[in-house]
Amino acid sequence: MPSVRLPFLLLVTLFLALAGRAQAADTAFGKWAAIVIAGDWRGSGGGATEAFDNARHDVSAELVRLGFSPAKILQYSVRPERYARDRPAKSDIKAIFEGLTTLTSRGPEGCLVYLTSHGMPQGVVVDQSILPPDILAAMLDRTCGTRPTIAVISACFSGVFVPDLSAPNRMVLTAARPDRTSFGCGESNRYPFFDECFLQNAPSARNFASLAGQVRVCVAEREIKEGIRPPSEPQLFIGPQLRPVLPLYAFPVRAPSP
Repeated sequence: MPSVRLPFLLLVTLFLALAGRAQAADTAFGKWAAIVIAGDWRGSGGGATEAFDNARHDVSAELVRLGFSPAKILQYSVRPERYARDRPAKSDIKAIFEGLTTLTSRGPEGCLVYLTSHGMPQGVVVDQSILPPDILAAMLDRTCGTRPTIAVISACFSGVFVPDLSAPNRMVLTAARPDRTSFGCGESNRYPFFDECFLQNAPSARNFASLAGQVRVCVAEREIKEGIRPPSEPQLFIGPQLRPVLPLYAFPVRAPSP
């Protein structure tokens, strides 16, 4: 009799452990709203690139793995007609604000905004427009409000967003200093360097705070390897209200490869 019951009990224990892990992931991010934006389709040489849309697609997929609900993630692309499977909306500042307004009503516990594009000292490119830091800050104030908010800006000069986006409840991670370019947005790149580091390190990170540290190290190492200077120096801000609770939003443990 014991030889029959033991495997069954082991199966029950395994099921409960896996169910608990899934519930933990859902508790962490299942009620967060997230938008992921590809703001351009042109590479650094002026030709077409898939780098930004590749990042948009794969960052969205990684957020789902981290426990975000697919129903609470909106994607935006400058050329949405090319990506029928993803069904992204058109990258447009007004449309993004309207989408985030709707989404935050269904994702009341937190916000994440990930934007990958070209940048300049005035802001980040969104199709034919420039999204300046003060406008993005106003958008987050009106939609995400005081809930925990993570803003990731992958673009040249994206450090210009840190002063305006900084708030006690926010984490801001940018691909470069206010006076530096970032790299890897050429016509042949799969991802910009920063986005690639984000995707490479998310599976081993404990939470968004540790991921930010790993991304910054990864970018520095990649730029040294490629002989690129001056370094982009990604910037990080974590508000005092968010800092002590950010580790509680833990990433799910990834099973080791067989």
